[in-house]
Amino acid sequence: MMQMDIGEVRDVIVAGWAGRNPADVQHHIAELEMLGVAPPSTVPLFYRVSADILTQAENIVVVGEQTSGEAEPVLLRTATGLYVGIGSDHTDRFCENFSVALSKQVCPKVVGTCFWRYEDVIGHWDELRLRSYRHEGAQRILYQEGPLASLLRPEKLMHEAPMHDGDGLLAPGALMFCGTVPAIGGILPTPELTIELVDPVLGHVLSHRYSVTTLPVVA
Repeated sequence: MMQMDIGEVRDVIVAGWAGRNPADVQHHIAELEMLGVAPPSTVPLFYRVSADILTQAENIVVVGEQTSGEAEPVLLRTATGLYVGIGSDHTDRFCENFSVALSKQVCPKVVGTCFWRYEDVIGHWDELRLRSYRHEGAQRILYQEGPLASLLRPEKLMHEAPMHDGDGLLAPGALMFCGTVPAIGGILPTPELTIELVDPVLGHVLSHRYSVTTLPVVA
């Protein structure tokens, strides 16, 4: 485990609809359609967002109450290699009703400060687990829990991503959010969230906790 600065990231990709089981993907599409979200044109679908909205802060600022985060494994390619981290694809759920691409861009994208070397975990990738907790006062409530075996393999995502190198990996300077697992009880606002990537084989955990400051919607 090592601390990494994301200041040199030039390209950010958010992989959407990245479930490995087509039935689970369709379930998630139907879940979001109930919230008014249009279905994707293809699966997986890769959204590009600005590197300017990446942050490793413990607090982010958004507009309005209808935003929420979700834990995702993150791949980061630097000049020294490929790394695995934990991130939150914080999303504006109001904007998501009419443009998923816009909803991805308007909120900060949170990334933890610590990473693992890709080669240290790829051999047991499917056994890694995503987890997140909502915080309500002193309560810590499990919000997401699931194995990376439920998501598309990183090799496939990197091969199909818009920013990839000739070696089948992400291009240097690129960072990709690699999909998420369902929210327990449905998608809810997350004014404070802990995101985790758990390695039960090596006994390691990547964790990051952040809070949300909400600005009023004024006209």
